This record gives sequence, C-alpha cells and structure tokens, in this order.
Amino acid sequence: MIDDIGRLFRNYLLFSLLFLFLLGCDKDADSQKQGDEFPFNPPSNEALDPFHQNLLLARSVNLGNALEAPNEGEWGVTLQEEYFELIKNSGFTAVRIPIKWSGHASQAAPYTIKSAFFDRVDWAVAQAISRGLAVVINIHHYNEIMQNPAEHKERFLALWRQIAAHYQKYPDELFFELLNEPTDKLTAEIWNEYLIEAIHVVRQTNPNRTLIIGPGNWSNISMIPTLSLPDSDRNIIVTFHYYNPFQFTHQGAEWVSGSNDWLGTTWTGTPAQRQAVIDEFGKAEAWAKANNRPLFMGEFGAYSKADLNSRVFWTSFVAREAERKNFSWAYWEFCAGFGVYDPVNKKWNEGLLKALIP
Repeated sequence: MIDDIGRLFRNYLLFSLLFLFLLGCDKDADSQKQGDEFPFNPPSNEALDPFHQNLLLARSVNLGNALEAPNEGEWGVTLQEEYFELIKNSGFTAVRIPIKWSGHASQAAPYTIKSAFFDRVDWAVAQAISRGLAVVINIHHYNEIMQNPAEHKERFLALWRQIAAHYQKYPDELFFELLNEPTDKLTAEIWNEYLIEAIHVVRQTNPNRTLIIGPGNWSNISMIPTLSLPDSDRNIIVTFHYYNPFQFTHQGAEWVSGSNDWLGTTWTGTPAQRQAVIDEFGKAEAWAKANNRPLFMGEFGAYSKADLNSRVFWTSFVAREAERKNFSWAYWEFCAGFGVYDPVNKKWNEGLLKALIP
C-alpha cells in the first residue's frame, strides 16, 4: 500500500513538473511570437526635444528611386538588406525613405493602403532601426495633390490617418515627414492650411512623434519664412531642400527641360560660389533662431552628369556649412543618378563618401 502511494505521489509530481514545463514553453513561445511581431522599444510617453531628435538625423542619406517609384524596381532601385548595413558601417546616422503611398492606396474612401505595401515599408523601417539608424518616412510624389489640392485633401489626410495608426508603437527614432516638396497649385498658403489638419490627424495616435515639415515651392530654402506652424506644437523639425546653383546640380537631368544646355557647368569653390551658399544658409539660420525651430536639409546633391571633382567640392562645402549652422542633412541619394554608392560594382564612390563623412 505504501509503495502504491509512493508511486502515485511520484507520478503526480512528474505530471506536475511536466505541466509546469509545458506551460513555461507556451509562455516563452507567446513571448517570442510577440517579440517577432514587434521587436522595438515603444515610443516615449513624454514630450521630446526636437533639437535632440534632430541630432539623430545629423548625417543621413536618402534611399531614393525605390519605394517612391510607381512600383519598387521600376526606377532601377530595389532595396537590399546589405544597403542598410553599408550605410550604418560608413558612418551615416539615419536614412530618409521616400514613399509613394498614393500609388498603393484605393482612390475611393476610405482610401485603404494595401497591406502588402505596408509590409514592404515595415521591412525597410525595421532594417534601419535594428541597425541603430534613425529613419524618416514621408509621402513622396503625390503628384495629384499638387495639381488638384481640394480634390485630394481628404485622401491625403486619410493616408496619414492610416500611416500614423500603423506606426504609433514604433520608437522615437522613426520620424514622419508630412509631404515632400509641396508645389504647383498646392501653394504655400493652401499648404499652411493643410499641414495644420495633417498634424491634428497624426497627433491623435502619435502625440509625441517628431514631425518633419517643409515649406512650399519644392521646399526651397528661400520659402522657409512662409511656413506657418502651430506655436503650441514644438516637436517639429523644419526641412528644406538645397540644389543651388540649379544649373550646376541638375545639368543633364533628363526630367529637367533644357538641362543639356548646362552640361559642363563647374563648381570649384570660388569665393563668390561659397558666399552664395553661406548667405542662403545664414538667412535660414536666422529664421530658425528667431522661431526656435531645428532645421533639416532633407535633400541636397549634384547629378552624375556634372564632373566628379565639382560634385565632391560642392557636396563637401554644403555639408560642412550645414553642420556649422547646426542643420542636420540627408544626401540625395544612395545608389541612383546622384548616388554615393555603385550597386553594380558594389563599391562606394569614395570621393563623394569622404565629402559627406570625412
């Protein structure tokens, strides 16, 4: 009898231990599953300092011609995991990912973004953040809103409602840029109205997300003073794009009418050439100080049909002058027509890379 009781006790003990072990395995599996689904730290529950956030973007590069194309790959660039590793190891601090959300969403309300496209953007964002790179995502090449703002306003806001909700749990290293280069019929005045509504939409799900907003007329540096931002929202970085002198940076550009006439234009860093950059940056700096807003030069670069020495001189001077003014910057772009990297031969353009990151 005692032996029977002993056997029963041992069996009970073994069964209990086995149950606890299996229960622990289930919990580990659930924990792992949750980790696989969302491996990042949550965003802050308190207000962020946009000047500190701007430091994360100090030396960035645009992953252009990929997700901003009508379909990734159509413009010659498909993002690869190795690109993010190369970017991180070369000393860049962040990537800006231009994204054509408008090309992957329904035309009728509620303007649903395709889940497969979200998956692809998720992958790109994860590649950056997992390597310690900050990342900017934007709405890029929404050409329709430039031509007919009123007709596309609600769709624009609906896109941001979805994007903001989708990424609301992502860490502070993810930045939202509301719209790339407002222009044409989306005038500075109309854009100032729309951006207020877009901020309100984003803040409903991302109260502490750092936003990036640029002015009208292609986000030209001279247009910064026309930008009207809400005084109550300080977690905003102002962006501008810099391609001056345009006849140098865009000589031979296939998408610019008459640009072949500019072929052979050089930039050697003469006193007059340098002073032009210094003066324009000085005006932007004065505005930033007067309005207590950080500045991000979200695009700058010279097309590959300019001579390489001129491109290197210009790129180096513009980058260093931006740093002297405490602007963060993002070079346009990684591996296409302006590229700092050659994806065919799998090597950096060393002259341009050193111009950006000495």
